[in-house]
Amino acid sequence: MTTLTLATRWNPIDWPLTEGPIPHAVLLAGWAALFALAVGRGRSWWRFRLPAALFTAAALSLLLEVVVDGWWHPFPEGTPEYVTWWIAIALLGFCLAGWRLRRLTWRRRGLALGLSGLVLLMAASEVNIGFGQFPSGRVMLAPWLTKTDGLVPMADRTVAAPADKVLDEVWQPPADLPAKGTVSVVSIPGLRSGFKARDAYVYLPPAYQANPRPLLPVVVMLTGQPGAPGDWVLSGQINEVLDAFAAKHGGLAPIVVMPDHNGSTWGNSLCMDSKIAKTQTYLASDVPFWIHQNLQTATGRKAWAIGGASMGGTCALQLGVNAPDVYGTVLDMSGQEEPTLGTRDQTVKAAFNGDGKRFDAVDPVQVMNRKKFPDTSVAFLVGETDAEFKPQMEKVYRAAQGAGMKTKFELMPGGHGWVVFRPGIVQQIPWLAQQTGLTR
Repeated sequence: MTTLTLATRWNPIDWPLTEGPIPHAVLLAGWAALFALAVGRGRSWWRFRLPAALFTAAALSLLLEVVVDGWWHPFPEGTPEYVTWWIAIALLGFCLAGWRLRRLTWRRRGLALGLSGLVLLMAASEVNIGFGQFPSGRVMLAPWLTKTDGLVPMADRTVAAPADKVLDEVWQPPADLPAKGTVSVVSIPGLRSGFKARDAYVYLPPAYQANPRPLLPVVVMLTGQPGAPGDWVLSGQINEVLDAFAAKHGGLAPIVVMPDHNGSTWGNSLCMDSKIAKTQTYLASDVPFWIHQNLQTATGRKAWAIGGASMGGTCALQLGVNAPDVYGTVLDMSGQEEPTLGTRDQTVKAAFNGDGKRFDAVDPVQVMNRKKFPDTSVAFLVGETDAEFKPQMEKVYRAAQGAGMKTKFELMPGGHGWVVFRPGIVQQIPWLAQQTGLTR
């Protein structure tokens, strides 16, 4: 539930877009526009043009589904049903307008196109409500409003916690400590993996700007597919979540590095070392090497965590079991049962030329069935109405328990998307801080 403060009540870009009066007004206007487009005068409209518009919309919807889910296949689990439904509604609006245009004056043609635009806006609003990508106009405008900084230079003195204490028990923040952390865009080369990654994002908390500087833990966060490294900042607002946490802990928060793991928005590397890409090597070797070379952080697997959402959650668990010497804590939000490009046969063929044994060697559930991980902590989080991913998460959770991991399983209100990921990271940052030795 979004609560508007006095400061944001009067700023339109902070008004909620997924609840409250705006999406309700858009829904009402959209249905009214669709009704106006569907009602016409004359026998030819009801006998020929309206059925033709309905048939055209249905045919285009079916064709789009075949192209997207049958041929292109950008989503391994297929396009969500509610997205398919609202795309069909938007197409119907344009088809109804299209079958009207020939017999209308120019002025009325503009009106018909405007009404179809309202239907499209309604469809986009309802998809946004389901996925939660843009809870407000400010988040929608984040690519243009978010300020990035250069990396903070190295400090000449550091503070580390002794073995019997956590960092916030020994840290004394200076009086001039900044209130906010920094967000930087950096290039992390694939020196060992050869992986061609997009630019990564790095969040450094307020305490990182101090001298002496506390040696903070590291959390590597991965987005879903389709997605980009900046999604955790631009859609997830993770920097604001961490700033709020730091304000309560003397400027302390984990360093968060958000690298690329797919190479492109629609790519799917499977987070494995395969013929597709050597992404496991990139995340287990290249990314940690860059962090050690460019940042002053705590060291050792207990101070390092990896997390992600959707395909990124699957990837995080893969690294947790295939590179346990690097990452001691895992956060899997709405991940899959196994890495996938659609079906197991398709995945194994694309990644390992059909060699199922090579796939099983790195598939996280198979690995957990063979090995024990008593020193690894993992949190699973999923939407309570996520019919696609919740059963998969329950299976993975049982496998993690069987592997002796320190586990917990959390349900969040909502389905699959930022409606779960955004509040999920708010809920899990304190847990990550505890697991990585920042707080008690």
